[in-house]
Amino acid sequence: MNTTRRRFVQGGLATGAIVAAPATIRAQTTPPVARTIRAVLHGDLRVFDPIWTTANMTSYHAGMVYDTLFGVNDKYEPQPQMVSKWSLSDDRKTYSFELRDGLRFTDGTPVTAKDCVASIRRWGARDGGGQHMMARLADTPVKDDKNFQIVMKEPYGLVVEWLAKAATNVCYVMREKEAQTDPNQQISTILGSGPFLFNEGAVVQGQRYVYDRNPNYVPRSEPAVFTAGGKVVNVDRVVYENIADEATAIAAIRAGEIDMIEYPNVDLLDSLAGEKEIKLEVLNKQGQLGWARVNWLHPPFNNVKARQAMLHLIHPTEVMKATFGDEKYFRGCSSLFGMGTPMENDANIDWFKTAPNLDKARQLVKESGYDGRPVVVLQATNIAYMNNAANLIAQWMRQAGFNVSLQASDWGAVVTRRAVKAAPDQGGWNVFFTSGSVNAFGNPVSLSGHAANGEKGWFGWPTNELHEQLRDQWAGASTDAERKQIARDIQQNAWDFVPHAYFGQWFQPAALRNLTGLIGMPELIPFWNVRKG
Repeated sequence: MNTTRRRFVQGGLATGAIVAAPATIRAQTTPPVARTIRAVLHGDLRVFDPIWTTANMTSYHAGMVYDTLFGVNDKYEPQPQMVSKWSLSDDRKTYSFELRDGLRFTDGTPVTAKDCVASIRRWGARDGGGQHMMARLADTPVKDDKNFQIVMKEPYGLVVEWLAKAATNVCYVMREKEAQTDPNQQISTILGSGPFLFNEGAVVQGQRYVYDRNPNYVPRSEPAVFTAGGKVVNVDRVVYENIADEATAIAAIRAGEIDMIEYPNVDLLDSLAGEKEIKLEVLNKQGQLGWARVNWLHPPFNNVKARQAMLHLIHPTEVMKATFGDEKYFRGCSSLFGMGTPMENDANIDWFKTAPNLDKARQLVKESGYDGRPVVVLQATNIAYMNNAANLIAQWMRQAGFNVSLQASDWGAVVTRRAVKAAPDQGGWNVFFTSGSVNAFGNPVSLSGHAANGEKGWFGWPTNELHEQLRDQWAGASTDAERKQIARDIQQNAWDFVPHAYFGQWFQPAALRNLTGLIGMPELIPFWNVRKG
């Protein structure tokens, strides 16, 4: 693989208006350079609602401007965050929560129990773990401004785990007003509860997104660990700079014009290694997992044979080499739950042992009854691994017999289009490519993409009754041994009906210039606790 196909393609500017922020938040003075962090993250920020989408850029944004009732430490154990104390009744049905003192939104108004309950209900309508919980929910009574309850119909031990999880969708606390928005519609106002406020007045859509320290935020007293503890902000401003051209970003961090690149081009890493002020660090130690998501609502992937063909035609090593070159940055993935997670197993992976097998893929495409209609494959050209995955997998799909229509855009446009359920020739799609933290894939229930509950579920909308029954069994298991066995059963079934296909697991370092205190974790780039200089 030559290096030219590992390049980003410069994306076009985003379109559309930013949702409204209150006028009191918009007017901010420009802080000094020494008190400002400028970061180039992996894509543009097109969607601002962390419940409407699972896009990581949106979750990064939400982690800045909203707080959560619980966080997790570096052992993924739930820890109180906005909650000061909580209890569970003897019958394990009633959870009682009390908010800590001093909680305020960015406009200075207090956070109340009503805000929390409304936020939980909206999140629960979209998130995988939240949906599982809400299906067993009896009531969410508000006792007073600081106290509320979650009452379950049956004993249920996962409420706090779901409220604490860092994987998308995260249960961020919004005002009741925004949280009452239909979860299938995006919110129109950003007014947060977290350590930063969104400075709409300084934003240039498609180029720059600005976050200022929230003077009304009161952090916890404990040290910051992952999403738990004190979210102490040590700078005045954080700017997300959307620089699509990799060489431009590298030149900017060398010149001190930016302070971080989340995913620098691996071809250029050696050129940074000698820079004394720049450190290369893998922030997500478990890595990212890339997947090809297929649309079950329309042909050809409403047929299981066509979906099975995708497992046999993908060559993960070639996709990974195209983006990362050196094999030290990646590995293949055969487990539904990612490699290196507690639920990883080897059930039903014979397809992986022989992949790529284009002859088998061609046979399956033929058996599916595919009629030659165009298969719309969405290609995000401004993110290297997505661009390369789309190019290579589209090529293999054609070799297997699919008539592929590769449709290029930036990632922000893909995030918007993947929500469209219309037919592919009417603005919909058949395949898109994305990734998530391996840690998130390790939980069969909380990851929205693991659900197979049809049109109520995540983009692609797979349906499989046995899969959903097994996920319920996993959630109700009382021991790790039981969960691991059920995870094998889930994977055995999943690789038969094929909700999606993987194209590799990788570990890409970030480039940091004179930054200390950045907490390396999956799913989030947390700019609290960070110092510059």
